[in-house]
Amino acid sequence: MNFTYHIPTRILFGPGSFDQLNKEQLPGTKALIVISAGPSMKKHGYLDRLTNILNGRGIEFVLFDKILPNPINLHVDEGAQLARSTKCDFVIGLGGGSSIDSAKSIALMATNQGDYWDYIHGGSGKGQPVKNSPLPIVAITTTAGTGTEADPWTVVTHQQLQEKIGFGLLPETFPTLSVVDPELMVSVPPILTAYQGFDAFFHAAEGYIATCATPVSDIYALESISLLSSYLPRAVENGSDIEARTQVALANTLSGFVESTSSCTSEHSIEHALSAFHPDLPHGAGLIMLSVAYFSFFADHLPQRFSEMARAMGQDTGSVPATEQPGLFIEALKEMQRKCGVDQLKMSDYGVSTDEFEALADNAFTTMGALFTLDRVKLSKENIVSILKESYR
Repeated sequence: MNFTYHIPTRILFGPGSFDQLNKEQLPGTKALIVISAGPSMKKHGYLDRLTNILNGRGIEFVLFDKILPNPINLHVDEGAQLARSTKCDFVIGLGGGSSIDSAKSIALMATNQGDYWDYIHGGSGKGQPVKNSPLPIVAITTTAGTGTEADPWTVVTHQQLQEKIGFGLLPETFPTLSVVDPELMVSVPPILTAYQGFDAFFHAAEGYIATCATPVSDIYALESISLLSSYLPRAVENGSDIEARTQVALANTLSGFVESTSSCTSEHSIEHALSAFHPDLPHGAGLIMLSVAYFSFFADHLPQRFSEMARAMGQDTGSVPATEQPGLFIEALKEMQRKCGVDQLKMSDYGVSTDEFEALADNAFTTMGALFTLDRVKLSKENIVSILKESYR
């Protein structure tokens, strides 16, 4: 029952909240805007809307538009150099989790020397102390998946070393201000809506079974699980369903709160290894592929927690013996994946080979080993290889 709660981000939530930026106190006078290398922010007019707001308020800006779906360290260092050379005093991440995560990492490196991997813990990171506070961060999310608008974490891949590692500073890499406007999410294609929504779902589910879960994170986690179970299939089926989009966005932000008050567990470590080896693999897709085997491993060991998650997904646990209740969560998870059209994903379609499983397990331990310490049941290398085998097709 002992826990610390501190989420210092001001969040503007709800349809139309993007326009509230016209009235909000922004944390600087010149922004580095960080967006993806893809066309969506420009195509859908989101970048123009942001720059019109900044122009109207006399705030200068510089654009950095190179971010990949799995962000890389080279772009973090390049973006930070641009922020320094143009004297930007805050950073805006506009887009999905990759853009906002990159904005956080760029904000950190804009005020510190060396390269990003100097400060990373895990893998080949040097784990050096961060001497200077990062630039203030504004997050404008156009997806519902990572919850990064409500947590301090950022995930970046070192391409050459195949290391995908999370990092963050408390409270410095929390966004100062975040905008969660579901109207910006209606343009997300169905398959990406599903991948992103399941990422949020697993943040909540993993946070619920983590050893560091708190009474506060449990409340956020169960509500997020419930909302996603009910509304994610609707958002996938009809992207213009603003009620579904709003509820999924809320679930995502709640999952960000879970990330801030509890933590992911080793499912994320294993998936980070997968997408470090195979950068074209969407993070959410990798988690979906692993999830049934991963959660089945823990279900019988944590019957009460899994029964409560099953109830959050609408399962009638009172109608079956207590020993069978955890299995209802697994069945509900399978059904939710079926409804969202992601139940037939194949690792082999992304180039994953069974020959890699030992190396993937080693990479998971080496790069994101801390998350394994938060599992209530300890996974061995053999357990990880077994989960990968069960998940493979």
